[in-house]
Amino acid sequence: MIRNQIDIISLGCSKNLVDSEQLMRQLNANGYTVKHDPDKVSGEIVVINTCGFIGDAKEESINMILELIEAKKKKKIGKIIVMGCLSERYMADLEGELPEVDRFYGKFSWKQIIEDLGKAYRSDLQLERVLTTPKHYAYIKIAEGCNRMCSYCAIPLITGRYQSRPIEDIVREIEILVSEGVKEFQIIAQDLSYYGLDIYKELKLAELLERISDIPGVEWIRLHYAYPSKFPYDILPVMRERDNICKYLDIALQHISDNMLDKMRRHVTKQETIDLLARIREEVPSIHIRTTLMVGHPGETEEDFEELMQFVKDAKFERMGAFSYSEEEGTYAAKKYKDEIDDDTKQDRLDAIMRIQERVALESNLSKVGQTLKVIIEKEEDDYYIGRTEFDSPEVDPEVMIKNDVELEIGAFYNVKITDAETFELFGEVIG
Repeated sequence: MIRNQIDIISLGCSKNLVDSEQLMRQLNANGYTVKHDPDKVSGEIVVINTCGFIGDAKEESINMILELIEAKKKKKIGKIIVMGCLSERYMADLEGELPEVDRFYGKFSWKQIIEDLGKAYRSDLQLERVLTTPKHYAYIKIAEGCNRMCSYCAIPLITGRYQSRPIEDIVREIEILVSEGVKEFQIIAQDLSYYGLDIYKELKLAELLERISDIPGVEWIRLHYAYPSKFPYDILPVMRERDNICKYLDIALQHISDNMLDKMRRHVTKQETIDLLARIREEVPSIHIRTTLMVGHPGETEEDFEELMQFVKDAKFERMGAFSYSEEEGTYAAKKYKDEIDDDTKQDRLDAIMRIQERVALESNLSKVGQTLKVIIEKEEDDYYIGRTEFDSPEVDPEVMIKNDVELEIGAFYNVKITDAETFELFGEVIG
């Protein structure tokens, strides 16, 4: 056990990661040595930032807490602190079942950790973070919460109603990060489409993007998690006209059958979805769309699923993920519907839809062979440098493999001619 060291373990989404990075900055400012996701926990204190979104994520969080309890029994670590979405939602239950944990905090009360350690929260550092990502990119959280109340989703129950951050705060945060060498910014929220409506009484995503795009040193801006209903169409000309806004949009659609969209409470129809995708592609040529789909929601018939599979074939999403329905207590679906589709059927549907997407993704990648694309170099492994194009978000999208027979700089941009492609990888060589 290392005195005055705090280990931070961050689970779940990138929004959680931002919280962990902010906490790390505060702990550093108060004299602690902070390690993020260490190979071996050894700190005087270990803080685990938990996820509580779906069953698998909750299980991962619980298993990690149990591992830390064992480490504490062996005196490898001192105190255990649990924060984040899981403890926000189930604090009373967790306190009763896991008395070995020294303290539980909710998702929004982590500032109290600083005070409970006998230190002072530094409000002058509230826009600063200790980056845990490679130094050339960062996640920028522009809002918390969600007002949509989809049938299956527990996030509004955990995070509450939508809260936009002021534009000035976001701009200042990015200016600070640019001064530290960050070039690429992943703009994240549970629902980008709603940004600004709560505090400005009008949608402000387009204006925010213009302000960020104008900051010297911002090379790439990428958008994650737009919502199809009441989509802010005014962002499309901004995306088209600004070279440093990636031609990339992550917009979770979940399903296409009107029957399922209604049961999921998505507030959008099949035709509206098709029209939306057509307009996005028309107004932003070459855009790559990432989406997420769900199978096995209560009420999904074979006909609904067949409709979804045909949609995946027709829409040709360059990037797509899918998951099967997991009943979450307290949600509309859990109260209203019986989870009657068995796990084997859910898995079969998930496998089937991903097989279709693999063919679509391969076709998209093969179309890039012969093109020269701007690529940022992420890391070096074995015989290759690994990079990404503007169409690829970190950790979830395809990578570009470049033979390391010529020395390249990590975090730098290069023009790369694509020479070959596989389903999840491109191969290329630096030009010039």
